[in-house]
Amino acid sequence: MPNKPTDRVATRDSFVEQHTIEVIPQAERHGRPFSLFTIWFNASLGPLTLVTGALATQVFGLNFWWALIAMLFGNLVGGVLMALHSAQGPKLGVAQMIQSRGQFGMQGSLLVVLLVLIMYLGFFASNLVTGAESLQGVWPSVPGSVATLILAVVGLVVTVVGYDLIHRAAAWMTYAFGTLTVVIIAAIFVKGLPSTFFHVGAFNWAGFVGMITVCVLWQIAYAPYVSDYSRYMPATTAGMRSTFWWTYAGTVLSTVLQMLTGVMVALMSKPGSDVIGGLNGILGSTLGKITLLSFFLGTAVSNSMNLYGAILTVVTAVHSFVAKWLPRPRMRVVLAVVLGGVSTVIALALGGGNFLVNWSNFIAVLQYVLVPWTAINLIDFYLVRRGDYDVKSFFRADGGIYGRWNWTALSVYAAGFLVEIPFMATTLYTGPIAARLHDTDISWIVSLVVTVPLYTVVARLAARRGRSGYGSVARLGADNLRTEPQEIA
Repeated sequence: MPNKPTDRVATRDSFVEQHTIEVIPQAERHGRPFSLFTIWFNASLGPLTLVTGALATQVFGLNFWWALIAMLFGNLVGGVLMALHSAQGPKLGVAQMIQSRGQFGMQGSLLVVLLVLIMYLGFFASNLVTGAESLQGVWPSVPGSVATLILAVVGLVVTVVGYDLIHRAAAWMTYAFGTLTVVIIAAIFVKGLPSTFFHVGAFNWAGFVGMITVCVLWQIAYAPYVSDYSRYMPATTAGMRSTFWWTYAGTVLSTVLQMLTGVMVALMSKPGSDVIGGLNGILGSTLGKITLLSFFLGTAVSNSMNLYGAILTVVTAVHSFVAKWLPRPRMRVVLAVVLGGVSTVIALALGGGNFLVNWSNFIAVLQYVLVPWTAINLIDFYLVRRGDYDVKSFFRADGGIYGRWNWTALSVYAAGFLVEIPFMATTLYTGPIAARLHDTDISWIVSLVVTVPLYTVVARLAARRGRSGYGSVARLGADNLRTEPQEIA
């Protein structure tokens, strides 16, 4: 029966996770909010964060102090949007993209789902590139293709086992390598900074805003993941405030530390040189190789989050048209192999001298499609419905009270994207207003300024008219699979 998503009940004794997108039964809820700190701290410990931090000087031309200010501001702001999604998992017990059906409808959410799938594959491939470079820094004789395949296989295994192993492995990596990150920064200072360290680069508005944008997007790009790793937690122990703060602290602290390392390494290396490869020369052979090996191991674990999310998005996409389909673990293995294989092929083709430019363009494109989505999702959850959803409707073939298509939300999403176009600034396309602003990209700010009030107004008008599931939650009655009421943070 498509209207009974909780029929499958698995025991926690199962080594391999039994669920995909269905509601997590209360009997299987477990875990505490602190685990959200470790999983999100580990998520940004890898070399890809280091490379992204290096964009501040190598692409945007900032000096150390302005790069640091931009990174702090961007991550602190973007982290708020990212962490607000965390409370949705314990509250509703479903994956993030399934929850989006409450805003966009059963099939209406498919547009965002497919865009997020591209994001997952891109992140998985990018992590394979930087992780393989890390291993080659330890053992140069290892071919890049072999290192890439090793990373892909490890990520595949962790993904197949699922949710609990991802959380445990992230905790191990946080304890093992979190301290190492601080040691690396201290070692750079102890070794001594070059005389040119604080004189390379300068403030420029385009670069400053560009780096803020990169950091905001870095955090927003995690938004489609967040509920996936909190949905097993009991709403009674994982309150909205605790899930927010542990998630926020983990993602911001880790990202800032690692991006700061990237900036420092870039400033101590020759212009345009490989940031990852430069670690050995800066840190010394022993500490450099330990650091690169930690990058490799950390990437192998954190990259499983991308493959895990890709599986959930594919299942969500198919389920949008075949509501009876909720795959068993064997199908999850098949999907993991196929999606992992696609991403590995992308990684083998993506690596090379233009990686920084390709990566900069990739995250810029992500920004444009994710900003209006995250705005609508958060406004709907916190201000419009205040956490009250008919979860059973997420799994009905007709979309239940949310319908197949919510044109209200889709129209606002389109508006939020279209207003970005004149303000876009990438090597692929620069909008007319961005060009007048000396290639300063403020599209994400414009999108938020337009999307947030517009969706708030039209959603409340729709609620007054009782349209598209915006009616009072009081009429949902006993069919609403809500958890215990929680105060909205």
